[in-house]
Amino acid sequence: MGVTDPAGPVMDRDEVDRALARLGAEHEAIETSLLALQDHAGRRLLEGAELTGVTKERWQEAEASITLLWAYFDAYTDALRSARVIRSRRRWSSREDLVELTELLLGECVTVAGSATATANAPTLHGGSSKLSERFSLVTLVDRMNELYATSLDMVVAADAVWSALPARIDLLAAELQRTRRLAHSVGVRPGEHHAGDDLERITRTLTTLREQVVSDPLAFWVPTPGSSAPGGGKPDTTVYDREARALEDVRREIDAVLTVRQDAEARLVKLRDVLSRADRTLAEARTARGEVLAKIAATEVPVVSGPPTVLQEQLATAAEYRRHAQWHRLSPLLESLEQKAEDELLRARESLSAVTQPLAVRAELRGRLDAYKAKVARHGLAEDSLLVERYDAARRMLWSAPCDLRVAEQAVLRYQHAAAELLAAPRVPEQQGGPEDRRGSGA
Repeated sequence: MGVTDPAGPVMDRDEVDRALARLGAEHEAIETSLLALQDHAGRRLLEGAELTGVTKERWQEAEASITLLWAYFDAYTDALRSARVIRSRRRWSSREDLVELTELLLGECVTVAGSATATANAPTLHGGSSKLSERFSLVTLVDRMNELYATSLDMVVAADAVWSALPARIDLLAAELQRTRRLAHSVGVRPGEHHAGDDLERITRTLTTLREQVVSDPLAFWVPTPGSSAPGGGKPDTTVYDREARALEDVRREIDAVLTVRQDAEARLVKLRDVLSRADRTLAEARTARGEVLAKIAATEVPVVSGPPTVLQEQLATAAEYRRHAQWHRLSPLLESLEQKAEDELLRARESLSAVTQPLAVRAELRGRLDAYKAKVARHGLAEDSLLVERYDAARRMLWSAPCDLRVAEQAVLRYQHAAAELLAAPRVPEQQGGPEDRRGSGA
């Protein structure tokens, strides 16, 4: 042990006692922390696990740090014990005792015999691996122990957090996966035959690999909190787990849809047949109406009405076949497709009927307009006007004859409307000054 420079300051008894009390409290706190680290569940798991990747590298560093921590603590304990022995020699320490205590408590008088391997692997001590021993002051030694303890605890807490969070969740998801696989198999959803079965196989492989990686390399799934200096500041990375959980939920919904198909397949097939039958009847009505239109309406283009598509009937027969053979996984998408196509076919049939009967609707509208104007002029006492009678008869002959030329008939109705409008707008003349025929105007 070195001798304090006689010219340097020497601690008095009160300073020595306060320093010993402080160092004793630090010693107790460090010992408690080291024992807690030694008993930490994460550390015990790390000792017994077959580690890989970044966790293996970090654990080698942490093991070296923990070994070095105990070496530092033992040296710290010995130095503190020596100081207490010196202080206890006599109630009132002599100057020689105070000089020796000052050197021990303040000087670099603690020698730690270093393990070259431990020192090299400790993450905060790189660059000192060539030294077989190091000398520290007690204050420096405490700082060094705190630094090593923080890095070691951070690694242990992070690994333990991942192990506590992910494997159990993966196991629960794997159990749910097995239940979904059995349910899928019962409705015919199998790998190679249905994409949901392929998804289940992929999820199974991913979860198996994920669990192996989490167990052997937990730190690969740890996301530190930016700016956090607390040991274990961060959270497990659940990105892969969350993605597979969502994928399994999608598959489960699809399996539920297949189960629903099994329950109401017959009712849906009956409804499909009804929709297609209505579409066929509507097309048949449109074809009949087209013949009537061609016979009654002249000078107009009537769209051709196509027949019912045979492919839908073939697909309907295929759907019935799937149901008879309990191929629910194939029936489900086919029914969804057929239901949409059947509704589209019924809409197409109705549009065809509307397009074919449009000329008849136009004729009916012209007839209604002609009769409405006739009733209007009758209310005003002008029904017997010779011009109106003449134009009404001309329009009526065109609208009630077959075939009816709609363009010519519309012009006749318009001429009747214009004549009626002129008469209704003209001032009334007493009957003795002239009959209705005198008010025809130039439109005659």
